[in-house]
Amino acid sequence: MRKWAKEHGLLLVNAGLFLAFFGGLILSGAAAFSEDQAAHGQPGVTALEYLSTGDFVEATFENWESEFLAVAVLVGASVYRREWGSPESKPVAEPHYETGA
Repeated sequence: MRKWAKEHGLLLVNAGLFLAFFGGLILSGAAAFSEDQAAHGQPGVTALEYLSTGDFVEATFENWESEFLAVAVLVGASVYRREWGSPESKPVAEPHYETGA
């Protein structure tokens, strides 16, 4: 398992960052939406309930095309270039004295 994590470390870091920021977007959006609902005398929503609102779709997927997709392409390209088995990557288990300069 540790070898697999080392081999796919860049993917794991980038996926973790994406999930963290996407989770933050959901939590902050739910808080803002609930605050707006309270100002109109309506009950707030949880983060899971916020996922089914039109506000979530509007706030998230409008940006998806312009920002998230561009970031996903850059991340995907960097993962491909540095992922285990790519020509730019040395074998993970090989010591530096055999592969490095």
